[in-house]
Amino acid sequence: MIVGVIPSRWGSSRFPGKPLTPILGKPLVLWVVEAAKRAKRLDKVLVATDDARIAEAVSPHCEAVMTPSALPSGTDRVARAAQAGPGDIVINIQGDEPLMEPTLIDALAERMLRTGEEMATAACPIRSQGQLAARTVVKVVLRNDDSALYFSRLPIPCRRDGEPDLASGLYWRHLGIYAYRGDFLDRLVRTPPCPLETAESLEQLRALWLGGRIGVIRCADEGVGVDTPADVQTVEQLLLKRLA
Repeated sequence: MIVGVIPSRWGSSRFPGKPLTPILGKPLVLWVVEAAKRAKRLDKVLVATDDARIAEAVSPHCEAVMTPSALPSGTDRVARAAQAGPGDIVINIQGDEPLMEPTLIDALAERMLRTGEEMATAACPIRSQGQLAARTVVKVVLRNDDSALYFSRLPIPCRRDGEPDLASGLYWRHLGIYAYRGDFLDRLVRTPPCPLETAESLEQLRALWLGGRIGVIRCADEGVGVDTPADVQTVEQLLLKRLA
């Protein structure tokens, strides 16, 4: 079974109650649910939440699974909700990206079906020196088979002499969507954070630390998420253009 899980937590230091924020009159999380349900490869879509208000909002559209507020990460919330077996594939879909492309979800599922990789994720080209330098932008270096060598907040790969050549095809921005094999997801959440993960504050480094292979789907752009109230207007304008 291939399950799409949307983690949706009420509490947020920057934007409490974000999942139910109206976007063109519809709660943010419902835009993501509808995008996930348009994916052709998913057998089921779940919302993993810690709040009854979110569960009530999504229940007419998909199954809501209540999870403890105290879980340490979205990955733990996804694992708790999915209860996946070894033969299952779980796709962790960001709950704050109403412009999520169903084709990306399908591409991740298809990569997992045709490879033996434990995980898959996505990346888009880095297009400016500012993005490359920003520690909020996570970079991924790829193998020749488009699996991940390493993730970092620092500019990698480092060009020893001169400025990085962004036209070289070496510089990729990691996007926060993941697919997991059920047994590897279970192993991941049962393993304590590793030193690399702690240093970089990047949970996916735990998977590499454990010896997992992470396939990477190349995307044209980074997508648009809702991180703060100021992002709502931007996202609404983009959605209106798409719906026109």
